[in-house]
Amino acid sequence: MHENTFKESTTVNGGPNNGGGNPRNPQDNSRFEASAQQPRHLSPSEDRQWATIAHFGSILGCVPSGIIHYVFRDRGPFTAQESKEAFNFTLPPTLLAIVANLLSMIPIIGGFFAFIAVLLWLFLTINGVIAGIEVNKGRPYRYRFNLRLID
Repeated sequence: MHENTFKESTTVNGGPNNGGGNPRNPQDNSRFEASAQQPRHLSPSEDRQWATIAHFGSILGCVPSGIIHYVFRDRGPFTAQESKEAFNFTLPPTLLAIVANLLSMIPIIGGFFAFIAVLLWLFLTINGVIAGIEVNKGRPYRYRFNLRLID
């Protein structure tokens, strides 16, 4: 009686104390339950949090808002709306800043393009912080100058 109890409690890969599925039994999918489920929807506070991060991410260009939009667009309506708005706003200036940074390596006129790149970064950062503060209050934010590139 004690031997069976000991064997059950020390079973590797799927015993009652381990919680995993049995890799030798393809019918037992308990180990991979999460991979078959749909992504869970965000709570209202998480939705607002990710929308805020999408706007605050403008300090790094369009990459954070693009990633947040791609990952969370089906999980929260506010995050989908605001990350799309942030991505549409940050994409053109990010591309311009990349070009300006590349052109800043040219002798003689490179300083001018470096100055333009800094101004673009400041523009993105200031507008992203303003938008992030508004979105954190739960209010949708619309940038004054925004190309609606993705719908």
